[in-house]
Amino acid sequence: MRCDEAEKRIEKVLSGAGDGTYQIRLIHGFNRGTNLRDMIYDSFRYNKKVKRIIPGDNQGITILILKELF
Repeated sequence: MRCDEAEKRIEKVLSGAGDGTYQIRLIHGFNRGTNLRDMIYDSFRYNKKVKRIIPGDNQGITILILKELF
């Protein structure tokens, strides 16, 4: 998936996320997914629905935090 396609799909998921959605886990891959990871950080760090962006358990995952649990 290209970056522009991924960005549109992530925006669609964010707009459809309900009040009970605390996080969105994005699997972009590591070797060839670094462009997608960079796009996620650049495009969504100032999104008003996204509180934080954190790396996942491995380098190919990025998590968008929509609500804090505490």
